[in-house]
Amino acid sequence: MSLYDQIQATAAFIQQKTKSQPKIGIILGSGLGGLIDVIQKEAEIPYADIPNFPVSTVKGHSGKLVFGAIDGCQVVLMSGMFHYYEGYSMEEVTFPVRVMKALGVDTLIVSNASGGTNPAFNIGDLMIIKDHINLCPEHPLRGHNDERLGTRFPDMSQPYDHELIEIAKQLAAQQHIDVRMGTYIGLQGPTFETPAEYKMLHIMGGDAVGMSTVAEVIVARHGSMRVFAISVITDIGISDVPITITHEEVLAAANAAAPKMAALVAALVKRIG
Repeated sequence: MSLYDQIQATAAFIQQKTKSQPKIGIILGSGLGGLIDVIQKEAEIPYADIPNFPVSTVKGHSGKLVFGAIDGCQVVLMSGMFHYYEGYSMEEVTFPVRVMKALGVDTLIVSNASGGTNPAFNIGDLMIIKDHINLCPEHPLRGHNDERLGTRFPDMSQPYDHELIEIAKQLAAQQHIDVRMGTYIGLQGPTFETPAEYKMLHIMGGDAVGMSTVAEVIVARHGSMRVFAISVITDIGISDVPITITHEEVLAAANAAAPKMAALVAALVKRIG
């Protein structure tokens, strides 16, 4: 079965489970599941029940599709994302984005937890992603291109929608939420970066680094979706003092910042919905 046929089959299965017709898709990263609390839920489908879907293996990723509304705007939310380091191919990692597009989603909002490479940042900061640098070892569009999914050579001059960024900045100011702007660097993982790597990434132009998001954004743009992405800075790698980073500490920092991120994303959904 071709990728296109798999996408259509999966979308058809989901449409049998819910009558929701979302235009906005949201991907929640590590520890950022708090947004579920502000959604008026209509349906939940565990990833394990969805044909062709991977299953998240990472602590902090619950693994289900949630359909519902935020202030009356229909959304579909991925509670738990997939990573290349889990052993999945990039096609598998980005498959849910393809399915969202098939369901009618035209705007994708992505959140993640990332390490700060900019010494001006602090743990707990929210960073709106204005651009990214792809250092992942596999490209999600490698291989045969099906024109029904997108063009062979997608334009990436504006991966993150400028209008959505400006709206988010205005909403953050109205809610007295401090936000940073920065460039996100995507790496394979699953190891956290060494001090020398953090410094190198900052010299390259990165303000934060993580193990997700870039592939999903590329596939979303391949499908002509508008994209907004935001990171919570869970650790700072630029330091003269040796530091130890654990996944538990990352989750704790992400959870602490989650209410601010949830409030900002909910306001953004309301504005664009």
